[in-house]
Amino acid sequence: MTTSTNDMRELGAQVRNWGRWGDDDERGTTNLITPERVAAAAGLIRTGEVFELGIPLDADGPQPGGTRINPIRLMSENGQEQVLPGGFKWADDYVFMPLQAGSQYDSLSHVHYDGQLYNGHPGDGVTIKGADKCGIHTQAKGIAGRGVLLDIAAHRGVDWLDAGEAIDPDELDAVAQAQGVDVGPGDILLFRTGWRAKFLAEHDPQSFMAGEPGLSLRSAGWLRDRDVAVVGSDNWAVEVLPGENPGAVFELHMVLIRDMGVTLAEMLDFEELAAACADDGRYDFFFAGPPLKFTRGVGSPINPLAIR
Repeated sequence: MTTSTNDMRELGAQVRNWGRWGDDDERGTTNLITPERVAAAAGLIRTGEVFELGIPLDADGPQPGGTRINPIRLMSENGQEQVLPGGFKWADDYVFMPLQAGSQYDSLSHVHYDGQLYNGHPGDGVTIKGADKCGIHTQAKGIAGRGVLLDIAAHRGVDWLDAGEAIDPDELDAVAQAQGVDVGPGDILLFRTGWRAKFLAEHDPQSFMAGEPGLSLRSAGWLRDRDVAVVGSDNWAVEVLPGENPGAVFELHMVLIRDMGVTLAEMLDFEELAAACADDGRYDFFFAGPPLKFTRGVGSPINPLAIR
């Protein structure tokens, strides 16, 4: 699909998936991850190597404070003052954190515009009690299937792209061709900008969150053409920031989530996986990344795995 406009609303209308899986659908493009495609993806496991793609949930994360903070873990019991029969001692702890503090999914209720969520569900259904439609719990069967890594930073020969650098459809095609991998229906597309590597090198949350390289608005048509099920990145918002249209914010979020019904995965760590893929030239793998089952939640922490 060649999109013919840079206007967000017109673009959204061109790529919209509303009604495709029924008028009541709340899952969007994860419907494309069929049992047949999951079974086929299992064949990509050859060596059994497992790669963690989630970042640690601790005080050293990229959140600078304000709307979102890094996770705070507190001990409620440590066993030191317990006197129980037979010497038994136990420990418990709990965590206070935004559901989108680290590696996480955006649910389809995370953003909306013009009063509507994905598939035309009412935007005012997101209240202080959570989302009555399109909550993250609707994806609880799990997001697992064929994962594909496009290493944009390596293709450009840089450690990381700069903030504000957009990745357009031509570059996505060029990287896929250079890596010898296809992106197709039901795939979980991961793209590496090096933004996680930047954070690990600099440990500067303000710089990490101030902007980012990412997908251009025109990439929506490319993703729609290929029926990609999920898009994941090592930056914090998938799309390029600052955005391409002055005076507008998070336009690709609105098109991908609200119009296309694409679940987004953000702040992932591809460093170890990218090195392994470069070493043997295999850039597809089995991806397993279920969300936590937060009823009516608009996001969820994740620790997805790439299994090769």
